[in-house]
Amino acid sequence: MENTRMYADSVTALPSRAPLPTATATAAPTSSRRRLLWHLAEMALAMVAGMVLLGPLWEVTGAALGVGDALARPDVAALVMATNMTVGMTVWMRYRAHHWRGVVEMAAAMYVPFLLLLVPWWAGLVGADALMLGGHLLMVPAMVLVAVRHRHETPVPIRRHPAVVALARHWPSGLALLLTVDMWVDPTVLSPWTMLVLPGGYLLIGAARRKLGGRRVLAIQVAGLVAWGALTLVAVAVGGRTAAWLVALGWLTHAGWDLVNHRTGRVVPRGYAEFCVVLDVALAGVMVLAILTTEA
Repeated sequence: MENTRMYADSVTALPSRAPLPTATATAAPTSSRRRLLWHLAEMALAMVAGMVLLGPLWEVTGAALGVGDALARPDVAALVMATNMTVGMTVWMRYRAHHWRGVVEMAAAMYVPFLLLLVPWWAGLVGADALMLGGHLLMVPAMVLVAVRHRHETPVPIRRHPAVVALARHWPSGLALLLTVDMWVDPTVLSPWTMLVLPGGYLLIGAARRKLGGRRVLAIQVAGLVAWGALTLVAVAVGGRTAAWLVALGWLTHAGWDLVNHRTGRVVPRGYAEFCVVLDVALAGVMVLAILTTEA
């Protein structure tokens, strides 16, 4: 048996031929770039969401505490804006299972550009517009550098609380509520012409998704446009308090339209329909409050 032994170093390895380019090999860099661009797009959307959603809260809090003028200072406003963007970005990055070191570096990309420009602003070398514009322009390459640096990191394991999962699943409802926060403080009645947006949005999105092919579906959506269009014209014609009630009624009844479309999911995505249900009810409530708190 000893004569039949074979040692590893007794086998001569032949030089392997260079691998031929395959679809998998060529697709890998493209997929990596796509993930990087998608990550940057997510960060941009999260930052915008942070500004849109938290901005009104700062205004309400500042007015309540009597520090509205201080928050309006360009240097304070820049830092507040960076904070809003950082909060939105942090929430989304952690939900997407990014490491804390990447989150901290991305947060630095929000603050450092403004901090660098605050010195020349305090010295009177640049104006408020240059401070805001320059901070945002410098922020873009800083974000790209952080994203490129951490592009190969594996997601960190995160145990999400069921409440967090539920909130994330119903984020359209939360977004709709947050968008109307400031309106409850200073309620007002929207213009009657805004009711045309309600059925118009469904027609535009349905056409873009090519979901209006059936005659019945198209007929229903056109009927909705005619109904809310007629209600708009009546409200414009009568004016006054009656028009205000008609506008509130138009937005409230459209919530039922949203519920039906959410159930069927034929014309618009269910997330959009969910967003519209909550937004329509909230805005209708705001307008009813404005009518009841305004003298006839």
